Amino acid sequence: QVQLVESGGGQVQAGGSLGLSCVQSGSIFSINAMAWYRQAPGKQRELVASITSGGTTNYVDSVKGRFTISRDNARNTLYLQMNSLKTEDTAVYYCNRNNRPYYGWGQGTQVTVSS
Repeated sequence: QVQLVESGGGQVQAGGSLGLSCVQSGSIFSINAMAWYRQAPGKQRELVASITSGGTTNYVDSVKGRFTISRDNARNTLYLQMNSLKTEDTAVYYCNRNNRPYYGWGQGTQVTVSS
């Protein structure tokens, strides 16, 4: 059974930085296109950034130039470096495959950005 464990969230002031990590176990990590998603209160979950098995990245417009997604296949770990954070980045952040079928969702990690 695949497990996804996200970590690294916290509370920061606007303009600050956070780095998230996601460790996958139970499946071959290196072959999957992976992504970070986020869900703010009262909103649907949205895709924030994705990375292919070969390292090609893509970002939603609202985070371009501020967030960087990366992966370490040897460690089965996905990363998201978030800089110049804004209050609208406040959400629970999750990792998962970039395409269906998704793995079971992890618990996520809370990111709170205060003004």
